[in-house]
Formats: sequence, C-alpha cells, structure tokens
Amino acid sequence: MAGATDSGLDETGCLPLSRGFASTLIGWRERRGNVMDKTVAVIGGSGFIGRAIIERLAREGVRVIALCRNAEKAKYLKTMGVVGQVTLVAGNALNDDDLETVIAPADAVINLIGILAEGGAQRFGALQGELPGRIGALAAKHGTGDVVHVSAIGADANSPSKYARSKAEGEAGLRAAFPKAVILRPSIVFGPRDSFFNRFAGMAMLAPGLPLPGGGRMKMQPVYVGDVVEAVMVGLGYRDAPKARGKNIEGGVFELGGPDVFTYMEMMQIYAEVAGLRRRIILPLPVLTPRLASGWIGLVTPVPVTLARRLVASLKHEVVAKDDRIRELVPDHKDGLTDFRKAVSLALTRIKELDVETRWSNAMTPGTHSEPLPTDPDWAGGSLYVDLRQYESEDEQAEIWKRIESIGGANGYSTATWAWELRGLMDRFVGGVGLRRGRRDPNKLREGEALDFWRVEQLQRPKLLRLRAEMKLPGLAWLEFRVSQTPEGKSLVTQRALYHPRGLFGHLYWWMVLPMHGIVFPSMATKMAGASAKKYAKH
Repeated sequence: MAGATDSGLDETGCLPLSRGFASTLIGWRERRGNVMDKTVAVIGGSGFIGRAIIERLAREGVRVIALCRNAEKAKYLKTMGVVGQVTLVAGNALNDDDLETVIAPADAVINLIGILAEGGAQRFGALQGELPGRIGALAAKHGTGDVVHVSAIGADANSPSKYARSKAEGEAGLRAAFPKAVILRPSIVFGPRDSFFNRFAGMAMLAPGLPLPGGGRMKMQPVYVGDVVEAVMVGLGYRDAPKARGKNIEGGVFELGGPDVFTYMEMMQIYAEVAGLRRRIILPLPVLTPRLASGWIGLVTPVPVTLARRLVASLKHEVVAKDDRIRELVPDHKDGLTDFRKAVSLALTRIKELDVETRWSNAMTPGTHSEPLPTDPDWAGGSLYVDLRQYESEDEQAEIWKRIESIGGANGYSTATWAWELRGLMDRFVGGVGLRRGRRDPNKLREGEALDFWRVEQLQRPKLLRLRAEMKLPGLAWLEFRVSQTPEGKSLVTQRALYHPRGLFGHLYWWMVLPMHGIVFPSMATKMAGASAKKYAKH
C-alpha cells in the first residue's frame, strides 16, 4: 500500500502486508490481576459477531489482529482499543499468504467467516467447507495455542442443504488439522446490530403479511450476541468469569442456544410488546418460491430483495440446540443466559440512544458498486454526465453545513419532496432499497453508513459531503456538496451530481430523467444555501 508512515500503518490506518507487526503492536493496556496476555487473530472481524468479540477482547487488554477484505470500512474497529491495540490487515481470507500474515504472530485464532447464501465469488464450498481446515493447518504450523471456530446449529454432512453440508465439512477439516479446536454452533444470534433483529423484526412491524415457511410456526432458540461472545472467550481459555473460572475447554463441538424456545411468530409479538407497539396481526402468507417471497418482502419492507431471499431461506428449518454442555462454562447472569425479552430491551435501548454504529440498513446492498469517484485518469475518455449547481449565500458556513449534513431521511431533500418519494417508489419497484432505510441519526452522518438509497462515501466537516448511489441504476452515480467562500467572503454552496452510464440504456436513462433533474436539483441546492441563496456568477 502506498503512503505508509513511520509507524508502519498506511493512510487508512491499516498494516501493509509487506511490513512486520513488531512496530505496530504497541500500547495495549494491562490490568493488574486480570491480564490476558494474548495476541488474537480474528478472521472475519468486521461482521456483527466479530465487532462484538473485538470489543470484548479490547476491554480485556488483548492485542487483536483483524483480517479484513475492506480495511477502510472496518477502521471503526481500531477505536475499540488503545492506540496500536487493534491492528487491521487488508487481505483475502481465501489467500493463504494473507491468512498466514495474521495467524503467524497470534497466540489464538477466531474464525467467524460464514454466509447465508451463495452469491458472486462467495461460495459455500470455499468459505465454509475448505477455509476452516486451512486455518487449522496454519495454526498448527505456527504453534497457535487456541483456535475457536464459530459454525452453526444444523451442520450435517448428510443434510440435503448445501449450506449445512459445507458447515460440517469445515468442522471436519478443522478437527483434522487442529484436533483441540473449539467449535461453537450458535443458534440464531441476535442483538442491536445483527441481521435477524434489525431485518426480520423490522419486517414484521412493517409488512401486512409475510411469506413465512411453516406459517411462522418453525421453532427457534435465539441466543444473545453477548452470550456468544462469552462462549468464545471460554474457548480461548479465559478463566476470569464466575462459571468458567478454573475450567477450560479444549477440543469438541458445542451447541449454544438461548434459554427460551419460540416460534417466529411468538418472537415478533414479544418484540412488538417490548417496543411499546400495539399487538400485531401478522398474517402468514402461503409459502411462495424464494424469488416470489423475497419480491413481496422487498416491496413492503426496507429489506433489499437479495437479502430477503437469504433471510427467508434461513427460516426453513428449526434452530434448536440439542445439548447445553457449554452452559456450564459460559459465564451467565443470575437467572441464566440472557433471555429474549431482556435482550430485545437492551437492543432497543441502544438503538434509541443512537448507540448503534451499524444497522441492517448499513449493510452494503449486494450488487452495488464501490468504484471511486470518476475524477482520476482511469476514467478519461469515458462518458460522464454532470449536473453542477452553485449558489452563494449570506448564511454562515456552519449553518449551511448543518442543513447539508441533515439531508435525507425524515428531513427530506428539497421542496420537491414528491419527486424524491416517486424516485424511491420506482427503485423499490425494481428491487432496490428505496428511501426506507432512512438515517441512523437525524443530524450527524458517518462515513460508510447508509442514507436512504445512498451511502456516505466521504465526509469532511464542514466542507464536503459525497454520497454514492445504491439505487438500481444502469450506471454509477454520486451526489456531492461542497461549502467554501467566494472572493467577496460570502458562503458558496456547490452541488454536483455525476453519472457514469453503462451501455445504451444507461445513456437513455439519463435523458429520460433529465426533466426531473431540472426540478429536484435546483430545489435541493437552494434549500442547502438558505433563504438568501442566489445563483453564483464568477466575477
């Protein structure tokens, strides 16, 4: 990576693969009488469970090396510990060299990589069938003390499900390469940042009817993410918790479910009750094909069609633990593992306090682009449509910035609200996310988070906000706002929309929506500039 500093980190805060770890693994904290002096490698650390585990490890003074495909988006992990405690390595888990880079210096390894459904380059066989064994082999090669692998209830080599077979294959490969590995099979894991809680719970609250396999009567044993984290800590040899003190588990497969077994319908009603909503009447629809079911869910809820298809598929089978041996070792509360009602309350409290850095809506929409803004030479000669608006204003820069950063969600975009709502409906009609993802916070944005059918690509307060489109488009699109000063000392608001078409239809699309742009773009720019806005003319 270019731009490496003397500390060993590049400008993204990540460790280049070509550099050593010695100069960067510094500054970790020590707690007298409670020190877990380990370096732990986390494979798949940027996910829901991963961030919870890294947060827990950091609190205990553990040095963490996290392998991330996109380290830029995972930078928030570094703030969970003191300077140098959490190191990010940009790499691909399917590349043995990248794996060895993080496993070689580690005392323990945690593998969290898993997928609900195949898509693109993500295949069950590679990620869930082959990868665990390769991790185990590298851990054995470098003398790693502990390996914890998070699998799933239902792993079965004889299952008709390709997902379940790949999970079983991965477990077998890991045990063969690293016999003392601890394999955890959690049930559906939920909490304030997970796919289940934030997608399905929200679905139930919005949809007039859901195509639920088995009419919503399939049994589940949801487990709170905090309890899964504690089970992982036990697998690492952590002995500081009350029920785990003096006990260590070395090798074996352990199922982990919560204290309660519910049907999906019962869980949704509990959610509504804890959230203070009126008791919902959810009418299970006939079981449709995955494509038809996901289409309906995508139409009436904020869940993209591709994600809906994966989530519906996850409800086909019962998810109930058959043994609870792990409970004897997992530190729990006075009344046992965290019950569903209490966990929902905890999650809702964090969401209400805006303490959820990522939500279901922050998940990258499958199939959306991540290309850079087309301003570099690589784009030279390509087609690029630009809509540029500049207005000067008597308002202070800070006041203008407040309006810019509050864009979208319930705050809207312009006086032409109906036009944006229409565009959102059009997007949902073709399987996009529309406007219903909203905003995490009504006033503040963070890089990387979702905003309606946009994603915050770049944020430089109080000068620049760049949004990347995640709506369904025959091309790539950005919306950019800049705040500066004119030579006369007035505030200057520059609004720029960019569109790079793909194919003939991409060009046709731009010209079809051009009349709408003449309504929404001036309205939006003047709203940001304020009541004193007037077109800027260079002097």
